[in-house]
Amino acid sequence: MRLGFTTKLFLALLATGLAVAALMGVAARYTFERGFRDYLAEQEQQRLAALSAVLVEVHQEHGNWQFLRDNPRQWRQLLRLAGRQAQLELEEARSRPGGPPLGIAGRVSLLDRDGGAVIGERRRDPDARLYPVVDAGETIGWLAVAPYQRRPVGADARFQQQQLTAGLITVVLALLLSAGIAVLLAWRLLAPVRRLAGATHALAAGDYTIRVPVTSKDALGRLAGDFNRLAGTLERNEQLRRAFMADVSHELRTPLAVLRGELEAIEDGVRQLTPESLRSLQGEVGALSKLVDDLYELALADVGALAYQKARLDLVELAGSAIAGFEPRLAERGLMLQQELPDGPLPVLGDQARLTQLFNNLLENSLRYTDPGGTLGVVVRRRGSEAEIILEDSAPGVAPELLPRLFERFYRPEAARSRAQGGAGLGLALCRNIVEAHGGRIDAEASPLGGLRMIVRLPLEDR
Repeated sequence: MRLGFTTKLFLALLATGLAVAALMGVAARYTFERGFRDYLAEQEQQRLAALSAVLVEVHQEHGNWQFLRDNPRQWRQLLRLAGRQAQLELEEARSRPGGPPLGIAGRVSLLDRDGGAVIGERRRDPDARLYPVVDAGETIGWLAVAPYQRRPVGADARFQQQQLTAGLITVVLALLLSAGIAVLLAWRLLAPVRRLAGATHALAAGDYTIRVPVTSKDALGRLAGDFNRLAGTLERNEQLRRAFMADVSHELRTPLAVLRGELEAIEDGVRQLTPESLRSLQGEVGALSKLVDDLYELALADVGALAYQKARLDLVELAGSAIAGFEPRLAERGLMLQQELPDGPLPVLGDQARLTQLFNNLLENSLRYTDPGGTLGVVVRRRGSEAEIILEDSAPGVAPELLPRLFERFYRPEAARSRAQGGAGLGLALCRNIVEAHGGRIDAEASPLGGLRMIVRLPLEDR
């Protein structure tokens, strides 16, 4: 059975807590035992120093150790004189029954300067440590102290058992606390991850409206914010895709319906096959062909397959040629042309066909959507290291909030610049792709003439 990520995290945290609790228990026990032994050794050293001072005084008084031989009562009196009798008796009581005692009274023996036994219960212990009794720099005897017993008994055993029990209880409580914290952390830390996982599954299934709450500012919070932005982008792209398909269907259906109606009318004899009807049919076929061509070019631009044959070109010459081609149609519509072209060339690195298409689309857009009798202005000039192209026309205009959407495919303002004037709404989208492919940018803004102003900026090739 595979463990879930939550279970794995819980077990990892629990194991970490258990390891920490075990290490703390071992360290506490080791520290206690080491400190207790050091404490006993220090106390023993102090007692031996005090006992040695007493023995020096009595040795000076008697001149030898003979008075202590086989005289336990005198030995206990000397121990009492050392000022430790009460504690020594307690240690003796704790050390009984059996085994070498923990107290000093039952473990210390007095030896003469040659190591011979004088008095003491444990004077024959081979592991005893020797402490010199020194008088005026001369060793007059030795205090032999047997080592502490390795296995405590009596009260010491009970004290050790209490410490062991307390340590085990501490470890168990630490383990339970670690388990509780592990459960809480595993649940709280992975809650945002679970929400993201569920939202990701829903997004993969096509639910682009899914969002996850952003509850923090850490890495998970930033990830949730990025997920929401991704979902929003996918949702918008899906809406654009559906709108695009609907617009394509509509734009293709309109000329096809006109062609079908014209052909059925000719077939039924309602209309005669005249040059006028042929021109009408040819116009619808041309509109359909242009729409298909525009869609094809946009598709190529999307995948980066639109071919560009770039060379050094004069932007002034290209603009002049495009304007000259539109002058008869502008005059036919009653539009006054105002152009301002520089005297010298403006060299750019570009594709002649695509840049000509750019000028034609912009001029066609103004021609279609400017009221008869209006004005069309064209300005081409140098601005720093860029060439600036400005096309602006008179009324009708576009609402400021709609300007950023003019470069969307199939988008046309529903009021003034509507489908009634013709066009599929792909021209400006193609213009943006062409400008960006040449390293430039295009913007739309309101024109002082009352209509729309298009500003194109292309990098100059001054070399």
